[in-house]
Amino acid sequence: MVAVTALSAALLPTAASALGGPGHENGGGSGGTDGKGGLIASVTDSQIRVTAPDTPKGVPVGSVTSTDPDWEPPVCWYEPVFTPEQLKRSVDGLDGMGAVNAHEWWTKGLFVDHYDKGEPADNFDINDGSGGNSTAEGYRNYNIGEQGKFWRSVVRKGHEDDQKAWDCGRVMFWQDAGTIPDDPHAPRPKTLAAFAYDHIEVPETEVELRPAARSTVNLPTWVWLDKGVFKDVTVRASLDEVGVWAETTARPVSLHLEPGTEDAETFPASGECEVAEDGSIGAPYTKGSSEKSPPCGIRYLRKGDFDLKASVTWEITWKGSQNTGGDLPDGTFETTQDLNVREIQSVNR
Repeated sequence: MVAVTALSAALLPTAASALGGPGHENGGGSGGTDGKGGLIASVTDSQIRVTAPDTPKGVPVGSVTSTDPDWEPPVCWYEPVFTPEQLKRSVDGLDGMGAVNAHEWWTKGLFVDHYDKGEPADNFDINDGSGGNSTAEGYRNYNIGEQGKFWRSVVRKGHEDDQKAWDCGRVMFWQDAGTIPDDPHAPRPKTLAAFAYDHIEVPETEVELRPAARSTVNLPTWVWLDKGVFKDVTVRASLDEVGVWAETTARPVSLHLEPGTEDAETFPASGECEVAEDGSIGAPYTKGSSEKSPPCGIRYLRKGDFDLKASVTWEITWKGSQNTGGDLPDGTFETTQDLNVREIQSVNR
């Protein structure tokens, strides 16, 4: 009867859950309702339910990148996973080893000793600064007859090998019904807001150009974005078991242009095209406007092939249960488009 501490996510089952398609609502893992399945679940198997909006048909999407390089959603947190009866059934059916937290795997005997016979166990507190593990007091008969659930740590998908994933080192612990743990890694509304941020998908920033793909030295290239596509995106994350939820909204606020050469001028001079009141960015080219200055655009001063970078900044805000809410770091999505600039002084209209 030994505990195994996983040193690499390669030793654990691979996560199978994903957000799904646009407008899709998905929940987390099994939570132990399928017999022993909850004890052999992936470290990323979460109960958090994510609801994402519909995306216009045929529009490619991608994830935003935080403008704050030091910010990221939490790498780990705790969630409810077993009722007393579910845990007993899962342990009784365990063949091999099961997860007692995101990194430790126990034999059936160790589960029985701690959750049935009341023997204490070590919490794996690798980052708590104490120089040693803390002690988790044991339970009797899986707490059958008590109202509540056993909670266990979860790791954000893709961060199984992250050192911060070891911060949630408590072995599976009891929490009374209707309460959440007094723990810095408990799932608060802001935790779910950040979780939702990680699931935001926005339209790729491929701008409309006129002239398209080929421009002319000293004549402006008009740039704009489809206002019907670039609009607010709201993602909801909820942990229904404990009534905690958050909605995170990304709102497009500006388009930034980088011509790919110093021999160019941007309109406006900052290269930052703000979103108008009607939701548009820039303005479509109209006949006879080739020599006018566009509200959003570029004038190249020499010929060549250039990589035009266009990035949309998305303002991120959130609101959640318990009348909570606030701001999160802005997000950006950048794409690069090839642009050929010719050295002639007139264009066909």
